Amino acid sequence: MKNNKLFILIIIALVLGVILGGIVHYSYRPTSPITSENTEIVSENAKNSVIQNKTDTVIIENASDNTEIAVSKIPQEIKTFSDNIKVLGTIFIRLVQMIIAPLVFCTLVVGIAKMGDMGMVGRVGGKAMGWFITASLVSLCIGLILVNWLKPGANANFDLEDTAAASDLIKNTSAFSLQTFVEHLIPKSIFEAFAHNEVLQIVVFAVFFGVALATLGKKGKPIIKLFNRITEVVLKMVEYVMWTAPLGVLGAIASAVALYGFGIFITYAKYMVAFILGLILLWVVLILVGYLIIGKNVWKLLKHIKEPLLIAFSTTSSEAVFPKLVDELKNYGCSPKIVSFTLPLGYSFNLDGSMMYLTFASLFIAQIYDIHMPLETQILMLLVLMVTSKGVAGVPRASLIVIVATCAMFGIPPEGIAFILPIDHFCDMGRSMTNVLGNALSTAAIDKFESNKDIPEKITSITQ
Repeated sequence: MKNNKLFILIIIALVLGVILGGIVHYSYRPTSPITSENTEIVSENAKNSVIQNKTDTVIIENASDNTEIAVSKIPQEIKTFSDNIKVLGTIFIRLVQMIIAPLVFCTLVVGIAKMGDMGMVGRVGGKAMGWFITASLVSLCIGLILVNWLKPGANANFDLEDTAAASDLIKNTSAFSLQTFVEHLIPKSIFEAFAHNEVLQIVVFAVFFGVALATLGKKGKPIIKLFNRITEVVLKMVEYVMWTAPLGVLGAIASAVALYGFGIFITYAKYMVAFILGLILLWVVLILVGYLIIGKNVWKLLKHIKEPLLIAFSTTSSEAVFPKLVDELKNYGCSPKIVSFTLPLGYSFNLDGSMMYLTFASLFIAQIYDIHMPLETQILMLLVLMVTSKGVAGVPRASLIVIVATCAMFGIPPEGIAFILPIDHFCDMGRSMTNVLGNALSTAAIDKFESNKDIPEKITSITQ
């Protein structure tokens, strides 16, 4: 009953956020004639596009060919409202980020140490990585197939000269290299990794620590008990933090709708339809595979993770639901050892929604520039994305950075990332939700492989 109450509150917050954001957007958007006071002249030969520069998101009004384009800036009232209401989302996400590092570290250490047998650690780790690699390849292939079939970037009406929005991303991508990958993988200091919430570095240190602790045998049991108690305390904190989720959802949704309104979906209709179709197809594949492995329990799993899915969708952050997902997977019946070991790895290596978006967005940009890429080149791009995407785990806007780097490798103007920035927030909602689904299914499937038995019909919650 308590979980249903929270779910209902989140739904209410989501609806209120859409309504509130819509009221603000359509109350304050410019309705007066275009003048030099409320507009900015940016280019020629562009119509009905939405672009984003370093300071403002702007909407290009209708204009005839061979004329300068008048661009209406976002009113200050909307920007002020968006910045203020977004604070609610920031509070929720920072509360979650506050407990992610200790939760990832403690659960992973306890999970490995309790396995005891290093053969089991290797077996579970091998199964997990096998799932992650396969799921990533399938996700990348779905994005590649759909973008070639639907061609959302073909004949798109964008101003190819206006790419100011991409400058910061391109600058951030200049350091994208093997060196960057190693720096994000191996911690220079575990305290620095904790301070910056570098999940991949925390995972690496926790694996070493857990293996070393397991080899101590009886001497290590008091330490294992200590970490187990810390995990219980952090999970209790999760219960408290999750009650702020409705406020976070309200703030994030209201801010986005106030800024962009609903007109952006018309401009990017073909792009959004193709992307949503890709997500639906990926969900069907993931749930079908889950059904083949855990049977009808897949529907019970979906019921248990409905809140994490909704929060990830609303806040565009799969990281924000990690603590709640740990709790729900244990409530569902997954072994705490499997959850503690597999889920942190999944958050670094198993981001199915993001993977699908990489090929989809990269080839969309190529289509905008009318760049033909042979199938063999696209397959090579897919394999490159498979590797490079693992090098920026935990990096803000990681998907966009990988897309920029990949475009540069294959002769696609990286400035083209500017054309997907205005709609990226809404695409990120679907990506984050899919990432959560993929990690929940992978954990449940690996648990089934290890237990080789049906998950009980009734599970007693780990929280009293």
